[in-house]
Amino acid sequence: MVGVCRPTNGAETRVESNTPRISVCMAAYNGASYIREQLDSICRQLDAHDEVVIVDDHSSDDTIAVIESMQDPRIRVLRSASNQGYVRAFERAIGEARGEMIFLSDQDDLWVDGRVQLMTNALTDAELVVSNFSTFGGPITAVQSGRLSAATSSHHLRNILLLWIGVRLYFGCCMAFRSEMRARLLPFPSYLNETHDQWIGYVANADGSVRHLPEDTVSRRIHDNNATVKSARSLPVILAARVRTGRAIVEAWRRRSRRRR
Repeated sequence: MVGVCRPTNGAETRVESNTPRISVCMAAYNGASYIREQLDSICRQLDAHDEVVIVDDHSSDDTIAVIESMQDPRIRVLRSASNQGYVRAFERAIGEARGEMIFLSDQDDLWVDGRVQLMTNALTDAELVVSNFSTFGGPITAVQSGRLSAATSSHHLRNILLLWIGVRLYFGCCMAFRSEMRARLLPFPSYLNETHDQWIGYVANADGSVRHLPEDTVSRRIHDNNATVKSARSLPVILAARVRTGRAIVEAWRRRSRRRR
């Protein structure tokens, strides 16, 4: 990565820096079938000193062997001693990231060319950017096909409400955020066992610093093993989830004060 120095005479000198500008955080679990194709789509958009931090959640297939066969020094694999679930895997990956900007990635999608440039540009005036996406491989629900509009970026209270109701979706695979958000994101609330992306959305909207990108920056692969819930859930399960995410909203507002100190 190239940085900029400003000497006392006002001239700019370009210097090399080994600090990653971008960290891509991925939770992997039994992803051998698709992970190489996804990593190829990611790595061709990164610079030499950027990084991909993968937490393997105790896979039982050849996921790690596939990753290691790529022999890309930008990829770091952290192995979990037991299966903790994707929320904790993402939490660990975010905590290990060293970059100025942190991108989230699923193991089975494909990044659209130009994604990194679009999202890093958007992060110049927002701490979180969330884009739209395209899909392949199968159908999605009507709610999941909803589109984010740039015009709603500043509707922070409404965004929180609609996220909680479940009709405005922030998918983690469509997210990037500035590293200073970690002070308020981590640790994830212990009671959250799903929707880490919703939690990130609550924190950023509580901070009043979100940008919705109307462009598609990722192509989501739809298949039987997606982590996203695809079937209707019972009322008690829905209510329990709403209670957990309601607590998360309160926690996001509590942590908001950290940004203002």
